[in-house]
Amino acid sequence: MSLKFSGKQDVYLEIAERFEEYIRNGLYSTGEKLPSVRVVAADMGVNPNTVAKAYSVLEARGFIRALSKKGAFVIFGEEDSALQKQDIRPLLIELKKQGLRYEDLILQAKEVFDQK
Repeated sequence: MSLKFSGKQDVYLEIAERFEEYIRNGLYSTGEKLPSVRVVAADMGVNPNTVAKAYSVLEARGFIRALSKKGAFVIFGEEDSALQKQDIRPLLIELKKQGLRYEDLILQAKEVFDQK
């Protein structure tokens, strides 16, 4: 897995973007384990900390989940991605304060989610 770095941005970002491409293009599929930080670092000729930082970026972007002592696994495409774990309770509290009734909220939510 050789990667030529452009030098236009930080190396860890280039690595993260490359892995994003791999995941989006199906080279790594949902549930698949990524190579270890040490393996990727050795293959690319970079410090393991650089790869670890790239994996952190991928995790923050919702592409992978790193599990301590188990490795990093692709979660892109899973229903429980980071975006869908977003907590909307503060928004719901504000809507309740503004007088939105529970029944109206449910009706509107059904309309939105039932749209095709």
